[in-house]
Amino acid sequence: MQDTIVQKHKKNFETLIKAFKDDSVCLLDCIENATGEHVAVICATNFDGKEVDMVPFAKFFNSDPYKLLVPSDVGERVKIPRSKK
Repeated sequence: MQDTIVQKHKKNFETLIKAFKDDSVCLLDCIENATGEHVAVICATNFDGKEVDMVPFAKFFNSDPYKLLVPSDVGERVKIPRSKK
């Protein structure tokens, strides 16, 4: 059986969850090459003692995502683990 798009991104999603837990994320203003449009991007940050590397993981929609997207009925949905309070 072939992996779904969600399964292919699951490791990156888990890395992003870890980055949030470690307080190693930032929101970065970027310019999309194809359109020249400014987009907000969620990045994980890596600090090596001298420089900060920003690893892009996701971008925010600049328009209404409910008008752009339709959920797929195929495959596993990724669930966000809830922290115990």
